[in-house]
Amino acid sequence: MSKTIGIISIKGGVGKTTIAASLACDLSDNYNKKVLLIDANYSAPNLGLHMNIIEPHKSIHEVLANKTKIKEAIHYRFGVDVIPGSYIFEADFNPLKLKDKIKKLKNNYDFIILDSSPTLDSEILSTILASDNLFIVTTADYPTLSCSLKAIKFANQRGREISGIILNKVHNSKYELTLDEIEETTNIPIIAKIPNEEKAIRSILSRIPISIYSRKSGFSREISNISAALTNSKENHSFFSKFWHSLRKEQVNRQVLKDRLYNN
Repeated sequence: MSKTIGIISIKGGVGKTTIAASLACDLSDNYNKKVLLIDANYSAPNLGLHMNIIEPHKSIHEVLANKTKIKEAIHYRFGVDVIPGSYIFEADFNPLKLKDKIKKLKNNYDFIILDSSPTLDSEILSTILASDNLFIVTTADYPTLSCSLKAIKFANQRGREISGIILNKVHNSKYELTLDEIEETTNIPIIAKIPNEEKAIRSILSRIPISIYSRKSGFSREISNISAALTNSKENHSFFSKFWHSLRKEQVNRQVLKDRLYNN
């Protein structure tokens, strides 16, 4: 069953692209899935930098401008097919063609991951309309949560629900919003709680997704837990957390997500 997953946020610096790249690589590396990763941040594309594609021969911009076929824009990195954006493209293109363009490839992949634009316009709308499931990336602070609420409203106004929140750069500080506070405000379950780690920054500098760069990091383990939910696989829990009553909130939410994806 092929699924298109949109990773969205309307605030920069929350780690959206880091998560999209790492999730794509983890699904391929640890779950043996065929994955296509697309840079849908057209105004400020940087997915190529995360995937070590510095000078793409073709990009999603050429595809959306009808200047090249989508298959000709595919690059291969870290076990994943990647369609990067162009840093220098200047011709007109139509972001809303994305859904139709990827429809031609959908049967070739288990998952298509879209790294969206952070702007509330046709750019993020292209990801919203093209995705089967949307996940919003946020951090545990009021400014980012405020932006997340705008993204949620924008999606809902177009008849699309957010399947879950990925909470990133968590410090476990008393000055951060709690999971309960975020869920109560958004009415959306948190499916992942990713710790703030220096390894994530080092992986970007190395242009290697962190799920490859540091497979045993807390970041990579939580990304793998998202992959487990998306693939209907079992998570690697500690012995004591195998009992339902001792599961953390995000673990319970991932089980609910899995049930929604595969038992409906």
